[in-house]
Amino acid sequence: MRIRLRTMMFRAAAAAAAFAVSLALACAAPAAETAAPRWVLLKAGTLIDGTGAAPRRGVDVLVKDDRIESVGANLAAPAGATTIDLAGLTLLPGLIDCHTHLTFEVSSGTLLNGVTQTPADQAIQATIYARRTLEAGFTTVRNVGANDFVDVALKQAIDRGTVPGPRMIVSTNSFSIIGGHGDANGYRPGILEDHLDYTQGLPTGADECRKAVRYAHKHGAGVIKIMTSGGVLSANDALESRAFSDQELAAIVDEAHLLGLKVCSHAHGAEGIKSAVRAGVNSIEHGTYLDDEAVRLMKEMGCWLVPTRCAGEWVYDQADKGGIPPHAVAKAKQVGPVMRESFQRALEGGVKIAFGTDAGVYPHGQNAREFRFMTDLGMKPMSAIVSATGDAAELLGWNEVGVIAQGRYADFVAVRGDPLADITLLERPSLVIKGGAVVLDQR
Repeated sequence: MRIRLRTMMFRAAAAAAAFAVSLALACAAPAAETAAPRWVLLKAGTLIDGTGAAPRRGVDVLVKDDRIESVGANLAAPAGATTIDLAGLTLLPGLIDCHTHLTFEVSSGTLLNGVTQTPADQAIQATIYARRTLEAGFTTVRNVGANDFVDVALKQAIDRGTVPGPRMIVSTNSFSIIGGHGDANGYRPGILEDHLDYTQGLPTGADECRKAVRYAHKHGAGVIKIMTSGGVLSANDALESRAFSDQELAAIVDEAHLLGLKVCSHAHGAEGIKSAVRAGVNSIEHGTYLDDEAVRLMKEMGCWLVPTRCAGEWVYDQADKGGIPPHAVAKAKQVGPVMRESFQRALEGGVKIAFGTDAGVYPHGQNAREFRFMTDLGMKPMSAIVSATGDAAELLGWNEVGVIAQGRYADFVAVRGDPLADITLLERPSLVIKGGAVVLDQR
């Protein structure tokens, strides 16, 4: 007790001394000069604002530092403002991808990476993938699954300006049952099995599920990602298999919502989809075997679909080319055609759809290819654009991105021509701006 008291007294004295030094320095230091605002005036040839409203021509956007100050015709630029002339270009909000994995990229050697790569390897690679994503016009992403909190480190580095990349909402670990899609499958017993519990995103039972949510939140999660079915790239699980009991799902969703976090669920099989929707998740990722009952439930619950068609088409194309692990080939051939049917079923059934690609399953930087897969199956070009702007921001619960409006972040992408006439123009951005700063200019 005497040692503990002495320690407490020492800590109190140290804290008081540190405060006194800080106060003295603050009083002695001269007042810092306030930096002058950085003004940028964008003169858009055509503007699509991300709300679904009709395009407008001859609209100006005035940016102060990293925010939109005003939007209108013939805006006056303050002295010293930089003017960017976008005649002949269409200006849109910076795009949002609601399903990315910036800390890895799948290849035929992915299984080996699990025992050869360190978190440091992933962190270094992630900076490359983040830059590719930003330069592709995606200024915001939701990163749904990463090991060892590499996604948190990447987000913090981007926020500090240490490395270029999109704004990020991260999930840390995905939650999986032991042996499920988020576990390290395909290895002999004992490999990558140091501690299979909630701290590694592998909770068992309702109590551990609540702990897993709290642990992820404690370490930087802004969304909770769960796996309620098998997956394409994991070994030894079927796409149609269901994961997590009703009690476990209820505990995850309840705890996440208490903490103000949304929940997204990887789900291919119909039962995995419906169990997650009934539990109250905010979005279904993939939705491969979406049936009529699932569509009805999603509409009733206001649950979004994030279709990730890019990933489905990529693995289907790579199945016979050696671009994915051998154990995934049969499931890859199975998933592509079925995802097309389910996307059409969701679209026709009025399910809310937000843009997401599963980047990392396919090479980073090709996110905008998702637009062609959405519109080829009947989605209108404007609806596809809104799914990656205003609607995506709504799903994320982030009202500072996704729309060109006063007070929002000054994040933009511009393309030469009319993306409503040719949606593939979004795959070739001419200009990308994040927070009022130009990150790509190929006009």
